[in-house]
Amino acid sequence: MKSIAALQKLVTAMPFDGEPSDAELDAIEAEMPLILAEVELLDAQITTLDRAPSPLDVRRIRRARNRVLVARRDLTNRATTALTGGAA
Repeated sequence: MKSIAALQKLVTAMPFDGEPSDAELDAIEAEMPLILAEVELLDAQITTLDRAPSPLDVRRIRRARNRVLVARRDLTNRATTALTGGAA
């Protein structure tokens, strides 16, 4: 019985070392305010899973949603500004 082996070199240029590149780390750093706002929203939603939300819980979820929207807006504006070079 013959074994089947690859006759060509691997397609990837570099082996994956498991660590993020500098560009990936910069992207994560730029998105960190949005990530933190989404975690805060998730925490607020999780606290109300096993009980009816109180007025304070409703306010906390609403404020967390607003923080997520603001973080998304800011991230989008920064990306748009970077793409256009600041020109309108």
